[in-house]
Amino acid sequence: MNNPINMGKVIIETLSNQELEEIRVKQWPIWEKEVSCFDWYYETDEQCYIIDGEVNVKTKDGEFKIKAGDFVTFKKGLKCVWNVKKVIRKHYKFL
Repeated sequence: MNNPINMGKVIIETLSNQELEEIRVKQWPIWEKEVSCFDWYYETDEQCYIIDGEVNVKTKDGEFKIKAGDFVTFKKGLKCVWNVKKVIRKHYKFL
């Protein structure tokens, strides 16, 4: 793990290939979304690995960019706005 960025209810990390293999991320379902902007609320924790694309996520704590190669944890109770800049594809898992 390399220097996670912790934005309160959002944690962005870079995991090694070995770490990704250990959690079997490639076996998680894939979610895709076209360029768009929408509100979202997390009813449970979610972990995801961004395969392709780019999104700006705005929360009460700030706005930040998530891009291909990022491993992100969204915590339960997070309210945010997703602004998908480039078609996003991610592996995801609800905890």
